[in-house]
Order: sequence, then C-alpha cells, then structure tokens
Amino acid sequence: MSDTFILNGKETPFEKGQVILEAARNGGIEIPTLCYLRGASPTGACRICLVEVTGARSLMAACSTPVAAGMEVFTETGRVHQARKLNVELLLSSGKHDCMVCEASGNCRLQDLAYFYKITDLRFEKNEEIYPAETENPFIVRDFSRCILCGRCVQACNEVVVNRAISLGYRGAKSKVCTGGDQPYMDSSCVFCGQCVEVCPVGALTEKKAVSLGRPWETQKIRTTCPYCGVGCQQLLHVKDGRIVKVTAVENAQPNEGRLCVKGRFAYDFIYSEDRLKTPLIRQENGDFREASWDEALDLVADKFKGIIEQYGPDALAGVSCARSINEDSYQMQKLFRSVIGTNNIDHCART
Repeated sequence: MSDTFILNGKETPFEKGQVILEAARNGGIEIPTLCYLRGASPTGACRICLVEVTGARSLMAACSTPVAAGMEVFTETGRVHQARKLNVELLLSSGKHDCMVCEASGNCRLQDLAYFYKITDLRFEKNEEIYPAETENPFIVRDFSRCILCGRCVQACNEVVVNRAISLGYRGAKSKVCTGGDQPYMDSSCVFCGQCVEVCPVGALTEKKAVSLGRPWETQKIRTTCPYCGVGCQQLLHVKDGRIVKVTAVENAQPNEGRLCVKGRFAYDFIYSEDRLKTPLIRQENGDFREASWDEALDLVADKFKGIIEQYGPDALAGVSCARSINEDSYQMQKLFRSVIGTNNIDHCART
C-alpha cells in the first residue's frame, strides 16, 4: 500500500523513493523542468521545477526532493511562479537564444517557458560571449552559445547509453559541456548515437542533416520500427512533403526506451538513393538486367533451387538471414532451409 502526501490541497499517493516531480506527474500535475531526465540521477540544475513545501525554509527542487508521508506541497503559488519566471529570465540572458533563426524553434522547452511566463523583455544584461558553432562532424551541430548547462546530454551519455564521451568541464562562467580533453566531437570517443541531441531541451545540439529542412509544425510524425536489426527499436519519422527530415526515438516505448543507435537515427539516406532497387531484376543472357514482377522472379529462384537440389543435393544450398530482419522473419528463414530445402546450412550475418 502506497503512502500519501498533500499536493495542492489534495491527498495524493506516492511510491517509496519517488521525488516530488514524479509523484506529481503520476497525480496528474505537470511541473515544468529543463534538466530532469527519466532514468538518470536528478541534479536540480535548472531550478525551474521549484515548489513550495510547508515547513521548508526555501523553495525546493521537485526533481531532487524525495516525497515523505504527510508532506504538503504547492506547485502553483505566486512565490513559485515568480521564482520560476526569474530563473527562465536568467537562462535567456545567459546565451544566444534568438528563436527566429534557431533550428530548435517550436521544439524548445526554454522557448515554451518564456511564452508561458509572458517574458517579452530581459531585465538582465545579456551574456555576449559567443562560442563558434562546431559543424565539422557529419551528424551533430554543437553550439555552446545556446547551451543552458542543464546537464541532460551528459546524463544521457554517461547514465543512459553509457558511452561516457562528454562531461561538464571548467568552472563558474567558463563552465561548458566537454569531450575528453575538450576536443571536437570528431576527435573524441563519441560514437555519434545522437542521444545527447535527443534530450537537449534547447538548440545547443541539433541534427546536422535536418538544418533548414522544416520546422516542427511543418512536419508529420510517423511512428515505425527501425529496419536495421531485429531489436525492433521504435522511432518517429519526421516527414515533410513526403521526405524524411529527421528521425527521433519514441519516448518510453519498448524495447529501446527512447534510445537509438547511430544507424537508426542518422542512416536513412539510402531510402532516396538513385541506386536503390525498387523492383526485381533478372540478368539476361547478354549480361544486362531487366525489370521483372515478383511472381516471375520468385518462380525463377524456385526453379533454380530445384535444379541445384536435384543435381547436387540440398547441402549445395545455404542461406544467410539479414540483420535487418525481424526475429519472426529469421525464424521463417531457418524453417525454410531446414524443413523445406532440407539443409542445416543457415546462418545470420550479425553472428560474426
């Protein structure tokens, strides 16, 4: 049986070990945050999720404060709103947040919060130190001028996908996210899985191939299964005018839980390759290929298989299952060779 606490005057159940943010979400109350990452250690870095706890000397970070039985929490008081608005203003003044030309516009949590709290002018002097954008690698654009040091990319890299390619470096006003030795991504141990891009709440990390191809409101999200292996990772295709703009993971979906590898996230150009086969081809006697229907091609393959088996026996044939196939297809492949053709010469290209 779960304990309860008081959330905005209402008795709300919570599970042992939950923080206020998680318990509130389970209770239908959304608390804004920029740094919280599900499945990673809470940091309380952004201070946007501040709430008022009866008896506490100051406002508490909901993402890192454990819930206790009988605790009384208020998420929408004037004091809370004033503190959250102040922190958003400070973040806006800390870098280059020019939404009109930012690739993340329309998909930026900081922009959403600025709109929600009606921030139209900055009361604080803007930080004019502008870092040059890093655009050398083929997959990710890294622009520290837009970074708010929420730490989500570091947590995603170190705790979610466990690549440990980046960390928070330097101190004070010079703090920034660094690779080992503060090298460019291309010279680091980064494997370009893009998980850092997936979790970035602003425009500090963006997909290079997606730049200027379409705003979020111009694209349609189509859920599908990644074709690259049998794991079955769930992904979203962001499509504009019939072409894929970028690929992201489906949050909290099994089996990948919001993660994708470098191929699943970035390797979709083959879809539009001029060399992609769109119909079966049959080699003619002169060596040239001609287009054929599936029925004609499959009949030809079946006849060739029968001829080889009659002349040399079933062990003269072998099959290799593609790593892009789902498990069910691989099962059918081995069933075909073992039960129909009569040979154990069946393998999988990912085995080695």
